[in-house]
Amino acid sequence: MNLHNDGAASGSIFAWDYVLWEVRLKLVAAGFFIYLGVFLLSHYLSSWMSISYRLLPAKEKVFWNLAATRGVFGVQSCVAGLWALLLDPVFQADKVYSQPDWSWFNCLIASGFFLLENVALHVSNLVFKTFDLFLVFHHAFAFGGFFGLVTNIKSGHYIPLMGMLLEMSTPFTCISWMLLKVGWSNTFFWKANQWVMIHMFHCRMILTYHMWWVCISNWNAVVENLGLLHFAVVFTGLGAVTLVLNPYWMYKKTHQLLSPVDWNFTNRTMENGSSKKLNQETFQKKGL
Repeated sequence: MNLHNDGAASGSIFAWDYVLWEVRLKLVAAGFFIYLGVFLLSHYLSSWMSISYRLLPAKEKVFWNLAATRGVFGVQSCVAGLWALLLDPVFQADKVYSQPDWSWFNCLIASGFFLLENVALHVSNLVFKTFDLFLVFHHAFAFGGFFGLVTNIKSGHYIPLMGMLLEMSTPFTCISWMLLKVGWSNTFFWKANQWVMIHMFHCRMILTYHMWWVCISNWNAVVENLGLLHFAVVFTGLGAVTLVLNPYWMYKKTHQLLSPVDWNFTNRTMENGSSKKLNQETFQKKGL
């Protein structure tokens, strides 16, 4: 178990004593409030800059701001995940037990983000009387997998960081949804972003195969490292993403390219579709 990274990183901002419960919980709380701040900042800036945002019903405003928050988290996840996948020599040497300080920091911040996601999802479902089974399942297992890192300090970080890298599609999903809502789905930029997003979902599928390869080729060590309960949560979530969620979302995004409809709020999108020209004229006069 490598709770402390060797070399220069030992004196970096990532050098905390992660054995201590208070350190881990503080960083989870920091992740929660950092991304809550992103959510609130998105609301403030969107209210100030976007007429279209101000015309949205409350439920869609929440979704807008969650999309922005996920997009920012997706950027963090891509940096951390690609560093682990391609560059970090600690993970190149050992993909089961490695725990450099920088990965501790990123995984605990991510745990706070997934806690916020679950809180936001369930509060939104209660307030707006909605229920999306796929999202509930996805968020529950994402948080469960990362919560296991908080409670099981021997758990390696490579697989969780690859799970974070699966968020590579979220910045493009955010851009796609926002442009769709402001009536710019016929622009070249929206279509180009949609193509990139679909490609990211292909990359997500390849990445899940890599995660399975790492796990299967180190099966006994992975089971011993995670423990039975954490193992069950991680592999149930990974199986669902591989077999159900990734193919389903890739299909929906490909269909959306051919038919630009917001399938999260179908009825509202139909209404907004009739006002796309009005939205575009408004933006030309007053800006986004």
